[in-house]
Amino acid sequence: MKQETLNCISFDTIEIIRKQMLHFTILQIRDPHIAEDLVQDAFVNACKYTQSFRGESSLKTWMFAILKNKIVDFLRSNKKTVALSELEQDDDQDLTEKVFDQRGEWDQSMFSPSEWQSTENTAYSEEFWRIFDFCLNNLPPLQARVFMMRSYLELDTEHICRECDISTTNLYTNLYRARLQLQVCLSQKWFGG
Repeated sequence: MKQETLNCISFDTIEIIRKQMLHFTILQIRDPHIAEDLVQDAFVNACKYTQSFRGESSLKTWMFAILKNKIVDFLRSNKKTVALSELEQDDDQDLTEKVFDQRGEWDQSMFSPSEWQSTENTAYSEEFWRIFDFCLNNLPPLQARVFMMRSYLELDTEHICRECDISTTNLYTNLYRARLQLQVCLSQKWFGG
């Protein structure tokens, strides 16, 4: 596998990564101006610490790791900066019925676990992440935000609830709904279910 170095990265590649970073940051911060500042700070740090990029991961992964730290630092250091006016999604009973059987157990006929496990080698493919991004972007904004805060930024419950101005119960409900919708979407788009 060819290692990427910062010296040979094209401007087009950098611009694609920057747009993806900005999109992700806006989802978390909800303010495009602050998001742009955080992305720019991440790029400044990347340039400042170029020698630490050893090519063991892709440039995009390395840049997103820097950005993740910037976002977490920002969220931890700031009080509530934006008003959250997102509405709850309607009842998700239909979604639950698609995934679980009458006893509340995983519906094997709908989603075969062997299909999920057989994707270990392909899960990191570009196509999978494109589909995952599509599924994530089609979640309601609050669900996508709390899912990424928990799964990617690894923020704790208290911090997410405070930042989003929601209760613990509301957080768990939104995480549950987000995971179910991602499972359904990936099953349909990736596994062809």
